Amino acid sequence: MSIDAAQLTDAVLAALPHGQFIGGRWRPSDVTFDVVNPATEQVLDRVADGTPEDAVAALDAACAAAEAWAATSPRERSEVLRRTFDLVLERRDLFAACMTLEMGKPLAEAYGEVTYGAEFLRWFSEEAVRIEGRFSIAPSSGQRVLTMLQPVGPVYAITPWNFPLAMATRKLAPAIAAGCTAVIKPAHETPLTTLLFIRALQDAGLPAGVVNCVTSTHSAAVSAPIIADPRLRKLTFTGSTAVGRTLLRQAADHVLRTSMELGGNAPFLVLASADLDKAVQGALDAKMRNIGEACTAANRMYVHESIAAQFSARLAEKMAALPIGNGLDEGVRVGPLVSPRQLATVTDLLQDAVSRGARVATGGTRPEGAGYFLAPTVLTDVPTDARVFREEIFGPVAPIATFATLDEAIALANATEFGLMSYVFAENLGEAAYVVERLESGMVGLNSGVISDPAAPFGGVKESGLGREGSHEGLAEYLETKYVGIRL
Repeated sequence: MSIDAAQLTDAVLAALPHGQFIGGRWRPSDVTFDVVNPATEQVLDRVADGTPEDAVAALDAACAAAEAWAATSPRERSEVLRRTFDLVLERRDLFAACMTLEMGKPLAEAYGEVTYGAEFLRWFSEEAVRIEGRFSIAPSSGQRVLTMLQPVGPVYAITPWNFPLAMATRKLAPAIAAGCTAVIKPAHETPLTTLLFIRALQDAGLPAGVVNCVTSTHSAAVSAPIIADPRLRKLTFTGSTAVGRTLLRQAADHVLRTSMELGGNAPFLVLASADLDKAVQGALDAKMRNIGEACTAANRMYVHESIAAQFSARLAEKMAALPIGNGLDEGVRVGPLVSPRQLATVTDLLQDAVSRGARVATGGTRPEGAGYFLAPTVLTDVPTDARVFREEIFGPVAPIATFATLDEAIALANATEFGLMSYVFAENLGEAAYVVERLESGMVGLNSGVISDPAAPFGGVKESGLGREGSHEGLAEYLETKYVGIRL
């Protein structure tokens, strides 16, 4: 089936709202910024460039709506989320095309994100009616213990550019389910999908002020007055560890409840007993999902020395066969990186590895023409002190090194300040369990290259973050526990 890119683009642009969404109203702005299509380097749309004053107005609206929204019945909150879920799926063509246009991911992957992102709405619509406390008798005093769960209060959500729908739904759906109001600030590289999502919430009947949206190229200036405001009670952020540290310092002033999903440096361990077919496909999935621009992407591949040559050759063959191009073109599997800055970062890491002795098994080049493209790349014989093993790549580069023993593999995997995701491929379950239990990461994929799921808790340890998103734990991040002691 052929894809009419021009028709899809026109449909997306016609559906997009414009302005800052504050208090249930789209407020126009005279100052805008460009959103660029990374495949063509052409301006896709112009979006309102928010100010600190817009940020304060958005928080004002969220605070004004907070008491009434917290008092709504769980069923009412559930139904709003369910209606939004239905609308997102009805508009899947628009959402998928919008993500491809502004972020670059192939259309097939964008459709996958629509399904994944929408599922957070359905999951938390079901969780909204299962917020429970408890009643018990204290063993020593006989006093009655009553606990209740209540919304934490107004939320500020800062989302990244790589999964523009899923990151918005993963943060806003539990906030809405818990009875919190919110202000969301999407990344300036990919704000359009969030605007489409806000329109869906509006069309689903979400009351004015419950969710507000500020788009801006001045993230620090816009965020500062919101975080400094004592009325804010929760900060949720997905992005780099460096920015996360800064936000945590700011949040400390008012002891804000925080959820931080920060950087990753995921090891991909292939043990001697691994099924090579599974391991190579798993590596392809873990590395090339979202063009490698994912915090869960396999960043460091450590393969047992007995099978490293076979694994490297087969992975290079599969990576070299992936079609590169505009994500709206049929059959494309690898789109552009999101920006020239991101392309430069990945290229620098690649060149550093080669300068230290790494060998390029495939890729390492840029296709001619417009767009921020880089061919899928496999590096072998990579020294462990290369920057690609210390820094998050966020691109289609797979560096491979070898190990001899399980303890060596574990030491290599844990030799990082990050601890978000790890992957292990092995058919010997005893060895697999030995490794999995010792890995310092919040999530592990065992014989699987993709494990993200709205029903599972997503999050890391060490400098990869605080808290969890998704599952029951994700809703708990937006609730406070109140204890009532009753003397009868």
